[in-house]
Amino acid sequence: MTEKTAEYSLHFLGTGSGGELSMGCSAAVLMHDHQPHLMIDCGPGTVNAYVKTFGKLPSALFITHGHLDHIADLEILTVRLRLSGAAPVPLFVPVNIIPLLHQRLASYPGTMAEGGHNFWQSFQLIPVTEAFEFQGLDFHLYPTRHHAPGFSYALHVPGLFIYTGDTRPVPEIIHHQLAGTEHIFHDCGAEPNPSHTGLSDLNREYRGDLLSQFVLYHYANEAAAKTMEQAGFTVARPGDSFTL
Repeated sequence: MTEKTAEYSLHFLGTGSGGELSMGCSAAVLMHDHQPHLMIDCGPGTVNAYVKTFGKLPSALFITHGHLDHIADLEILTVRLRLSGAAPVPLFVPVNIIPLLHQRLASYPGTMAEGGHNFWQSFQLIPVTEAFEFQGLDFHLYPTRHHAPGFSYALHVPGLFIYTGDTRPVPEIIHHQLAGTEHIFHDCGAEPNPSHTGLSDLNREYRGDLLSQFVLYHYANEAAAKTMEQAGFTVARPGDSFTL
């Protein structure tokens, strides 16, 4: 009997940039055999989008960085997990950004009107540095170029995908850390800025033979998506899934 091969995909809950949320906050879910495996980021509206899609609350999360368009719904999630009586949910966080996460979300007094609840009680905080293992997959982290050193991280499963998080171009990662077959889910808007990749950056910074593997997200609106598609790139939209 032939052993069944596990099927993985990446499902986008939102694909928008922080300045304009018409496409939802950028967040994705790694799927394993059509079931959610790990959610990446948790900005405003992400929890409701997850529940609408899967009919339940997230069971494990990874956070790329501490901007509120990627973490704000953790406050909603901690309350909903507490009220549902759920066990603490694994929360994988790059160790450098734990203090920022605590400052922004966990230091506020009186998290719930009912009292007796600390933000962290809803989560099993798992600090991560270069790599971690979760349910049979090895995940690797790389610091990216977003605002400040050590502020934002890419998430990579060799042979499956890399999700850059918010970043300027990172050819030192894409060209040297990948196995060569991964989907490359990359931050990109129609126009570049000091913290985000723009369409004009891609051809200049990356090898041409890799560009067909790129899927772009974290852009302003549908007009930006169409501009990037007209340039020949695949663009993710909310609700899209990509088989890995």
